Amino acid sequence: MRALLRCTRGATSAEFAMVAPLLILLIFGTIDVGRFMWELNQAEKATQMGARMAVVTTPVSPGIVAANYATSTLPAGSTIPASALGTLTCTSGGCTCASNCAEVSNLSVDSTAFNALVARMQMVKPDVAAANVRVSYRGSGFGQAGGATGQMEISPLVTVSLTGLKFVPITSLLFVQLNLPAFSTTLPAEDASGSISN
Repeated sequence: MRALLRCTRGATSAEFAMVAPLLILLIFGTIDVGRFMWELNQAEKATQMGARMAVVTTPVSPGIVAANYATSTLPAGSTIPASALGTLTCTSGGCTCASNCAEVSNLSVDSTAFNALVARMQMVKPDVAAANVRVSYRGSGFGQAGGATGQMEISPLVTVSLTGLKFVPITSLLFVQLNLPAFSTTLPAEDASGSISN
């Protein structure tokens, strides 16, 4: 029995058994940090792609296209001031206006344009859902009152936001979900017609 108690041949195995869980946790923790950075990068790029799509294709709010800014206070040919359009926000369920959207009479959402925008974002980040995407339009000080019929008179700033995304780290044994931060990208509207974006 004394010989067995003095034997140190299994000491390395016992030490490894004590250190192995920490080593595995460190390895998977490093993988999780890399995956988290990858998810952040994907979400940011998807938001940028969505904003690009939103400024060069048909707006998700048909009311902003039909808005007529040529009035007695703003004659045809005048530059449309930034204050002429408050913040018009569209989700998959519809559009709402926070303030000063008198010229925008139709607050519905063009589901075809909205779904095309979401599909474009899903090309970069497949787990993006329509519920995660919000598109906002606000005045920029660009545009000309009384422009061509069927085209948008105002050239708004378009913000595409991505919210509600989750990240599941491996080290939590898939029991914990972390909220990713909200992402948004703003660009000035360009031609805002058609269905193709580069």
